[in-house]
Amino acid sequence: MRRVLFAVLAIAAMVGLGGVSLVVWPIGASPELTERKGDPRRGAYLARAGGCIACHSDPGSGRPALTGGAPIKTDFGRFVPPNITPHQMAGIGDWSIDDFARAVRQGVAPDGTPYYPSFPYTFYGHLGDQDIADLWAAFQGVQAEDVTAGAHDIAFPFNLRFGLKLWRAAYAKGPTTETDPDRSETWNRGRWLVNGLAHCGACHTDRNVLGGRRADKYLSGSDDLPDGGKAPPIRPGDLRNAGWTVSSLAFGLKSGVMPDGNTFGGGMGEVVQHGTSWLSEEDRRAMAAYLLDKDMPGTD
Repeated sequence: MRRVLFAVLAIAAMVGLGGVSLVVWPIGASPELTERKGDPRRGAYLARAGGCIACHSDPGSGRPALTGGAPIKTDFGRFVPPNITPHQMAGIGDWSIDDFARAVRQGVAPDGTPYYPSFPYTFYGHLGDQDIADLWAAFQGVQAEDVTAGAHDIAFPFNLRFGLKLWRAAYAKGPTTETDPDRSETWNRGRWLVNGLAHCGACHTDRNVLGGRRADKYLSGSDDLPDGGKAPPIRPGDLRNAGWTVSSLAFGLKSGVMPDGNTFGGGMGEVVQHGTSWLSEEDRRAMAAYLLDKDMPGTD
């Protein structure tokens, strides 16, 4: 409750200082991808790795896949992942590929309004034009479904989306995914996946009162996930102390089985079921190598 109170006071101060300016402050850049052709098979793979299918589907609801995910309950309100099938009204069928690129990489809707960071666009900014084209091709190829998942239920003042423009200025930069020339190709691939597309830091990093990730606590775990969930620390020393090796972690990302024989539950179980279990052995091992900071092929 104290966290929410601090956040309310901070946002109220922001609004009071420049509410009108925030409303008209433009955000986002205009990509130009109309002529780029995508590979739907590769796009489907990226969608699995990025958690798109897991987040935007809710098997328990009886709705078709990608027509909206289970509500995400937080201190700021209730967020509902939307329908992302190519339906003209209920989904993203009236979007262009440039609309899609701006949404995924910049967190900006086609009408120019900012998305809430419950959509982890801050981790997708590194995706290249071909990645976006492949994802777009994959989503364009699924069945259009006339199903609406529902609306967000956000408490005041967080329901004032223009306030997110200040949040973006402070917290929208994601962790680095740039290639380190001094590290192996496998380690760099793992960094690209862990810090970017797979957005591990979205859950495994603590946040401040405004919901911004604490950079000094990156991958150090969080006790304040939606619905009261928790995520353990996954820095190299923490993983080694918990008994993980590159081989066992790569296997765990496929099977959900931990070194002690137990299995992942809750959110991580869903991540494995709908996401990492579908990845190639090479990509799972790359993620494990990066997380354990192992750079030599064949080492644990």
